[in-house]
Amino acid sequence: MPVLVPVLGDQLSPGLASLRDCDKGDTVVLLMEVREECTYVKHHKQKIALILSAMRHFAESLRSDGWTVDYVELCDPDNTGSLTGEIMRAAERHDADLVRVVEPGEWRLDKAFKGLMGPLPCEMEIVPDDRYLCSIPEFIGWAQGRGELRMEYFYREMRRNTGLLMEEADGDAAPEPAGGKWNYDHENRAGPDDSMEPPPAPKFAPDATTRAVIAMVEREFPDHFGTTDGFAWPVTADEAEKAVDAFIADRLPLFGKYQDAMVHGEDDLFHSLLSTSINLSLLDPVAVCRRAEAAYDAGDAPLNAVEGFIRQIIGWREYIRGMYWLEMPELAEANALDADRPLPEFYWTGETDMRCIDDCVRSTRDNAHAHHIQRLMILGNFALIAGIVPQDVEDWFLVVYADAYEWVELPNVAAMALWADKGRLASKPYAAGGNYINKMSDYCRDCHYSVSKKTGEGACPFNALYWHFMVRNRRLLERNNRVARVYSTWDRMKEERRDEYMASADAFLETLAPARAGWARD
Repeated sequence: MPVLVPVLGDQLSPGLASLRDCDKGDTVVLLMEVREECTYVKHHKQKIALILSAMRHFAESLRSDGWTVDYVELCDPDNTGSLTGEIMRAAERHDADLVRVVEPGEWRLDKAFKGLMGPLPCEMEIVPDDRYLCSIPEFIGWAQGRGELRMEYFYREMRRNTGLLMEEADGDAAPEPAGGKWNYDHENRAGPDDSMEPPPAPKFAPDATTRAVIAMVEREFPDHFGTTDGFAWPVTADEAEKAVDAFIADRLPLFGKYQDAMVHGEDDLFHSLLSTSINLSLLDPVAVCRRAEAAYDAGDAPLNAVEGFIRQIIGWREYIRGMYWLEMPELAEANALDADRPLPEFYWTGETDMRCIDDCVRSTRDNAHAHHIQRLMILGNFALIAGIVPQDVEDWFLVVYADAYEWVELPNVAAMALWADKGRLASKPYAAGGNYINKMSDYCRDCHYSVSKKTGEGACPFNALYWHFMVRNRRLLERNNRVARVYSTWDRMKEERRDEYMASADAFLETLAPARAGWARD
């Protein structure tokens, strides 16, 4: 009787731990398209198309390599609609002696898979996922006994463990970070300027397989957010490697300097657009980092750019995954600031006079992508200072981005953007007024609102909302040494000025129409 190896849609690597050491002649690899995974939230159409197309291409590559593949398509008439149902059905269909699966990346699936161990007609083995540098037990061990769980210190350990951007020191001294510093973030904060000439990012025309998937998505999920027009994501390992080539050659040199910049209508700038491929496992993240390091060693990219890129992958990505498993399931319900306002309708439609939000929602709708500062300091920042219910915001982010899985989305939104965990992850809320947006973008240039106007009609809403947020959360935040000085500024204002800020914010909040029911979940 064969070993049945279910492979999930974000585990598309031939080196997957569950496949390792398996006998191809006595193994059936199971890939499953199931409605439940497409609809537990109403994922962006491009996100569904990307994952299903990548799965179908991966299945073909496995067959070409001699594996027996059982592929369940979404519209198969006997499809149960759930991963656990399809695993049960395949175990019986193949008279399997063992089901061997790599641990899933999300809490809900981990719970569901562990619940299969009794009902299955055979044994089940859940194998640790070694596609990450830091295992969950290792992260929990790192976190124990620490007063602060800051990414910077974790990142330094990952640098030491991998040797990335590390230089040998004299004698018996430990290796030192390249250039003498761990972090070059202070060099990576330039706003847009006239010298910016971002090269076009590579786009991959859909082949017949992808076109068939796109047609199915449009037919089966017509009310889901987004459009599949212009779909151009890599769906195979070969395409993903070409995307790495293009990024390192064309955009990595200026990635660091402009990584926080935002330009209206420019959706890619110098960003890598590799997160979808890394999260699907089409790319090995450490191998990608070593290629970036090689560009630095060859003099083809500056240290600040390469360090910033590597930090996002072996630092932030690994740290976020660890924090997810450390803080679940409580993180999913966290709301330390008691935010209670429903998500505004314009997060789905983009119909707002705020030019920054309009552009970020447009890019999100058209591309299933917006870069990290657009997500954090425009969309996340507005939700934070307007007091939007964290679970509404979390659902939105999980729906709309092609690289969003709960393990990466939830800590970034709940803890980083919304400070709903009371600072377990971020030392202070990332709240900002219009000045930050004006510095880092060209959004304010032709906006309906004036960023220089603080209150009253025509004033940038971020300005008054910032102070409204600070005032309504003063009891909690004024004890934070990174925020306390803000209240000194507030207290020095004339009472009339303070009243104007509060009145302007209240008036704007009254204009927010809540999103219609059913956009994210039925």
